[in-house]
Amino acid sequence: MRHRKWWEDAIIYQIYPRSFKDSNGDGIGDINGIIEKLDYIESLGVNTVWINPMILSNQQDNGYDVINYTKVDPLFGTEEDGERLIKELKNRGIKIIFDFPLNHTSDQHPWFKTALKSKDSPYRDYYLWAEAEEDRPYPNNWTAGFGGSAWSRVLNEDQYYLHLFMHSMPDLNWSHAPLRQEMAEVLNYWIEKGIDGFRLDAFIYMDIDQDFPEYPGEKGPGQEMNEHGNNIKDYLNEMNQAISHHEKEVFLVGEATSADADLTQWYTDQENDMVDKIITLQYFPENKEGMDRSVPESNQHLPLDPKKFKKVQKEFQEKGGADGGPILFWSNHDMPRSPHKYGNMATEHRDNSAKMMATLLYLQKGIPIIYNGEEIGMKNVAFGDPGNIADSGVMQFYQEAHQAGWKHKNIMHHINLTARDVSRGIMQWEDSEKVGFTDGVPWMLYNRESTYNVKDQEKDEDSILNFHRKLIELKKTELFQHGAYEMRETEETLYAYERTLDAQKALVYCNFSDKAETIDIGKEWHAQQIALQNAGNGLEDGKLRLSPYGAVVLVKK
Repeated sequence: MRHRKWWEDAIIYQIYPRSFKDSNGDGIGDINGIIEKLDYIESLGVNTVWINPMILSNQQDNGYDVINYTKVDPLFGTEEDGERLIKELKNRGIKIIFDFPLNHTSDQHPWFKTALKSKDSPYRDYYLWAEAEEDRPYPNNWTAGFGGSAWSRVLNEDQYYLHLFMHSMPDLNWSHAPLRQEMAEVLNYWIEKGIDGFRLDAFIYMDIDQDFPEYPGEKGPGQEMNEHGNNIKDYLNEMNQAISHHEKEVFLVGEATSADADLTQWYTDQENDMVDKIITLQYFPENKEGMDRSVPESNQHLPLDPKKFKKVQKEFQEKGGADGGPILFWSNHDMPRSPHKYGNMATEHRDNSAKMMATLLYLQKGIPIIYNGEEIGMKNVAFGDPGNIADSGVMQFYQEAHQAGWKHKNIMHHINLTARDVSRGIMQWEDSEKVGFTDGVPWMLYNRESTYNVKDQEKDEDSILNFHRKLIELKKTELFQHGAYEMRETEETLYAYERTLDAQKALVYCNFSDKAETIDIGKEWHAQQIALQNAGNGLEDGKLRLSPYGAVVLVKK
């Protein structure tokens, strides 16, 4: 019988530490704040947490611009606090995944600062350099993910360093063996500390084409020119051996934003020995019929295309179904909260909408990742000024949309449903002035809402929070962990699938619209078999009545 890895049964809770809980009144969430809420996390029923970066950083990109890979950032606490968090999680039987930004460092990292001192420095080869021809300002026409050229010139030098993201985040040269060795040592350091897995941030850019070919056209993203390089497999194979990936059952989750089902299958194929699972942003195909072609697509809010969404989900279930199934997620720190973006926030539909979306995705075959606040139905924060959003592309969108005749209110509506910062509002623990997050001045915008906070929802048996607890318990059963998956053919606004394991069978039906639906599911199913549902549904004589945004889970044993 095949040995099941622990992570095949993982149910993951993602914590964005800056926004989770502040314990010292500085307005920024921290490690002791997480420790303070461990009883709550445990009460959800999750068995794994993924924590965004807490290692020493220049905080130009909220932890992803690393200064020291093995030091806890004092912004979040001490080394002892970090060790206590790991110990406390272990005591509760909860695994921990750390974020590992392996594509770049901060320009304040000692490696880069040493590299700047001399072209002969041994750390020069830890990064990527090029020179520009006399008649052009940069080595080539690549643009960076945060705007501008992907190249920055070194003061008093003729060389430029590559940064596919911010100018303050120089890209690492993974073709350089000493760099690969040091990075493996970093991973082993944290493994010895008790870390069970890593999210490999932006790993698809590890292999840079050092011929630096031009982007077709006037200019274009350097990321697009360098994703999924041929040598990534070799780099990861080497790293896996260095950290005893399989023997120690270290869970490696790769962030591959552009990976479709086929590429995901290739990355996670055990024979290729790269990563165990992939987080991709290709789950959410949008309907582009109403898109304004005169402004950038990046920050235009477009509705989910239900037909394509089902097709994509089916592909990931079929091609990523091995070894526990694909990663399942609706939201994270890099994208808006999906129940707000794709669901319905109208008062009469908000709860049902959030519960339905969780049911639809997380009871499929796969590993759920629930982003903190999702379990209470938190919505995106609303910015009024694009200048307050860190992503420079937002301002470019604002300016171009304004020039195209869009009104300020409409532009901000689109930005507040597309920009990554809108999902980073502070956790709503209670309906108080600072929502129970801090005694100081919160670092970030936030929503204060009655009902949509932990304290209020703990008291309500029918709350989104308690629905998530029931959903997680159902997910833990053999049927929903290990059962086969088959999507049912339905009309566009319905989403239905079966899970089967030996004599057990489950039927999940979800209504992704604001209109009630009635479906003939057969008299073999009856109301006593309903294991979970949101409000307003019914089943009689084989006729399933789904309320607007209704969700029903039937289980037959």
